[in-house]
Order: sequence, then C-alpha cells, then structure tokens
Amino acid sequence: MRSTRFLACSTVFIGAIAMADVAAARDSEKRSVFVDIDHARVVRMPDGAQTLIVGNPLIADVTMLKTNRLMVVTGKSFGSTNLILLDPTGNEVGEEIITVTQPMDKLVVLRGARRESYSCAPDCAPAVDLADDKDYMARVLEAVKQHEGSSAPTRR
Repeated sequence: MRSTRFLACSTVFIGAIAMADVAAARDSEKRSVFVDIDHARVVRMPDGAQTLIVGNPLIADVTMLKTNRLMVVTGKSFGSTNLILLDPTGNEVGEEIITVTQPMDKLVVLRGARRESYSCAPDCAPAVDLADDKDYMARVLEAVKQHEGSSAPTRR
C-alpha cells in the first residue's frame, strides 16, 4: 500500500517537474531586449521572420533590415511592450519583450514639483526627458536651436 502511494506521488511529482520544464522552455522563447530611451540598438531576428508587430509603438520603434536579418530597436518612451515576429505564412517565429529604460549617465534633479534632466558623460549638461518640466524643456531646446544655428554653414 505504501509503495503504491509512493509510486503515485512520485509520478505526480515527476509530471509536475516536466510541466515546469515545458513552461520554462516557452518563457525562454520570449527574449528580452533592453534599450535606453532615445537610443537605438541592433538586434538579430529569428530565422524566417518577415513581419514585425510592435504591441505599443509609443514605447519602441522597430525597423527591419531585410538584407542582413537584423532589426533596429529604438526606445521612444519608458515602459515595456512586446514584439511579435511572423514568417511569410503568418506563423509566429518569435516574441520578444522590449523594455525601455533610463540611461545610466542621466542625472535627474527635482526642484519641488519641477523636474530637470542632465546628461553626465562625463560632465553634466542640460538634456531633455519625457517627464521634465515644460519650461525647462523649452529653455534647453531653445539653447540647442541657437547652438545649431551658430554652427550651420552660412549661405552666400
């Protein structure tokens, strides 16, 4: 009686382990791609991928480079979204999770409710970020425009 119960419990336990292995294999099929906001990253596509579907194009933009089986992932806003890859017949050949994060060289200063971002690589200088104060962003963007205007070649 005990050996039968032991055998039944062992069978259930082995079955649970096998099911966990299948679930882990499915989860490993979903790869993660991390990209900093306002940066691009080149990623190799799975074999057979012809069509890309981005879950939320406000978070990331993906461009396929068909000639060399690569895609360019560009971080547009913070968060995560999925990317589904289909073969020419419409079958799924892969799914990836794209996570857009803050760059490591960015400093955020909070002045009460106002937020300012600085790029610190290696010295800190004003930069703009999605969550920055509207007036701060306007001042920084105006300074960038003036700088671009002063370095543009003059027309004769």
